[in-house]
Amino acid sequence: MSTDAATQSAPDPRKQALSFGQAADLYDSIRPTYPAEALRWQIGDAEKDVLDIGAGTGLLTRVLIGLGHRVTAVEPDDQMRAKLTASSPGLTAALAGSAEALPVPDAGAGAITAGQSFHWFDRPRALPELRRALRPDGILAPIWNIRDESVPWVRALTEAIGSSPGEIDGLGATEPGYFGPDFGEAEHRCFHHEMPLDRPRLIRLVQSRSYYLTADDAGRRRIVAAVDDVIDSHPELAGSEAFAMPYKTYAFRVRPA
Repeated sequence: MSTDAATQSAPDPRKQALSFGQAADLYDSIRPTYPAEALRWQIGDAEKDVLDIGAGTGLLTRVLIGLGHRVTAVEPDDQMRAKLTASSPGLTAALAGSAEALPVPDAGAGAITAGQSFHWFDRPRALPELRRALRPDGILAPIWNIRDESVPWVRALTEAIGSSPGEIDGLGATEPGYFGPDFGEAEHRCFHHEMPLDRPRLIRLVQSRSYYLTADDAGRRRIVAAVDDVIDSHPELAGSEAFAMPYKTYAFRVRPA
């Protein structure tokens, strides 16, 4: 079963981008975190003033705090930002704002991160704004978790439910010129990690995605049925009570031009 059937009309990117607040608790409880080694490679070990943009509920924010950085989070959705504030002790500040209009002074950030959010930015407007907020010696460090489709059952899942904008754009960011004239060419590395799952958790993971949150009731039922079908029929999963979702984490290190 394919979500070509589950998503009959072309998705509205803005509607998808603003869909997560309704599921802030679910999002925070079920989405994967980020490997600390990837963040260390991106921005180093020395304490920095980090601006985490599109911070959501703080999944990346909390890793940065745990690594000893001073983190200011920027998140446009009130419900996501409330969850972030409540669940991220040690946070310097949580600000309402967007990548296109950052509520911060010029050249104040030693690093700017974006976990699973950079693909929502209006890049022609956002990139000059990111450059304005970043110190001349700072680092822009977007990062994406992408399902590892070299694993057959994961590939079957993607065939059944489709890919999100982030999963597509996480690979697009490797293309020359993606970060525009305000930044140099990106360095990137791929890190691997896993998240333990079972049937209910995999369904909840899919239910936290924008294509599910913006679907109508019939579309949502088709998506859940597609997930059930993969679990029941794929030889790598059939009869398994627990399994792991493998991820490739694409990490980027981009310096101002």
